[in-house]
Amino acid sequence: MLLVLALAVLVSAFAVVRTKHENRALVAELETLRVERERLEMEWAQLQLEEATLAHNNRIDKIAREQLGMTEPRDYVIVSAQP
Repeated sequence: MLLVLALAVLVSAFAVVRTKHENRALVAELETLRVERERLEMEWAQLQLEEATLAHNNRIDKIAREQLGMTEPRDYVIVSAQP
């Protein structure tokens, strides 16, 4: 009986050590993932700012006029489609 109890204590001690080790590894992984999430959130904010800057109407108008030679149409013609 004493041998069985000693073996149970030993197995329990190994289980505690293993559980603590796994817990420490998971905590370290969680911290790494939190840092990665913060980096990605910052990158996302920068991309949104860049998108807003690139999509600004004045910028698009300037590119259309200067690089593509586009102008505002003088006359508007409405065409109706006949069924």
